[in-house]
Amino acid sequence: MIKKIIICTIVVFSTLLQAQQSTSSPYSFYGIGSLKFKGTVENQAMGGISVYNDSIHINLRNPASYAGKNLALYNNEARPVKYTVGASFSSTNLETTTASDESGNSSIDYLALVMPTGKFGIGFGIIPYTSVGYKLQSKNEEGLLQNRYRGEGGINQVFLGSGYQLSKDLKIGFDIQYNFGSITNTTIAFGYNTEGELLQFQSREVKRSDLSGFSFNIGLAYAKKISENLELMATVTHSPQANIKSENQSQFATISIDSEEKEYVITSSQVDLMTLGILETSLSLPSKTSFGVGLGRPRKWFAGIDYTFMKASDFSNTFLSINNATFEDASSLSIGGFFIPKYDSFGSYWKRIVYRAGLRLEQTGLVVNNESINEIGMSFGVGLPVGRLFSNANVAFEFGRRGTTASNLVQENFFNVKISLSLNDRWFEKRKFN
Repeated sequence: MIKKIIICTIVVFSTLLQAQQSTSSPYSFYGIGSLKFKGTVENQAMGGISVYNDSIHINLRNPASYAGKNLALYNNEARPVKYTVGASFSSTNLETTTASDESGNSSIDYLALVMPTGKFGIGFGIIPYTSVGYKLQSKNEEGLLQNRYRGEGGINQVFLGSGYQLSKDLKIGFDIQYNFGSITNTTIAFGYNTEGELLQFQSREVKRSDLSGFSFNIGLAYAKKISENLELMATVTHSPQANIKSENQSQFATISIDSEEKEYVITSSQVDLMTLGILETSLSLPSKTSFGVGLGRPRKWFAGIDYTFMKASDFSNTFLSINNATFEDASSLSIGGFFIPKYDSFGSYWKRIVYRAGLRLEQTGLVVNNESINEIGMSFGVGLPVGRLFSNANVAFEFGRRGTTASNLVQENFFNVKISLSLNDRWFEKRKFN
């Protein structure tokens, strides 16, 4: 019964991911869209650090976290089954040197489950990898509408992995991800007569890529008590470069547009991509390596730092290439931590709340009009105890900025609200007879 529920949940969840538009960033116009953060709300509230691991939260960024030592609470016989789901809302102010606009998006961000099996732990779930969602337009020298662009879609990942407790202080993990999804880019070119009047019919090009393929991730997690009250943690993860298949379509059409912006196809024709040699192309997902180190007092406080490097300059896809955009190597630096006043307080609920905060600096790897697109974000949040067995509801808030108004580009000032449930339960329990 549980197996059927899990399968049905993943099917429904993947359908919702395919249908939703979780970004309105104009920078999702390039490549395979804007990269989504692979992590839980707990990670995001701490600036995105993933070095911290414990027995009651899932760490989606490091499969070594699926393993773990048994808990004293369970007489050192077991540890809990962990499951989590997260969602978010984003409000963005888009600015250029001459105009501004507002947009908002909401999305389901992840669903995951981790089950203990002795020294092993098994984790699986689904999470977005990239997201495409933009509406742009350009004008000619006379100030008339010249082109209109829109895009939708993205890549999702279904993952399955396992972690193993190598020793008291060291864990290793590995997961495999199946990437799937589609990206549709539409361009409408507007024509005018010699008197500057809009023509009755316009030209439209629709390009679609259906993407699929596997990628991998391996991780190590180290945690050691260096004194009675202090614990040192260190992590490293690596995702090698992966190539996924892109099945492509391209269609040109003559259309008419009514006063409500509805488009009506007059004539259309499919582009012979086989003759051009781009009916099926290979898309490179860049390799990524992360390092993290942190120090804290168990169940009291923690502070850590993560550095991630991604070989984004290796990204390539002939069908999705754009003249004014290139890719350079990407990197990000995250600093953050948490504080718990008194985790086992029975007299005050507020003392059991987890208070989190962090900062992240990111070079996205995207270069548009010779300008590197960078991002900065500040975050804070809380973990609210609910139910039993250390389950909690998490809320995070993030303020940030992406891009620049230089070189006719767009600066995004965003505010994100993220919520999640991080739940624990005991599924496997030894029977005892007196």
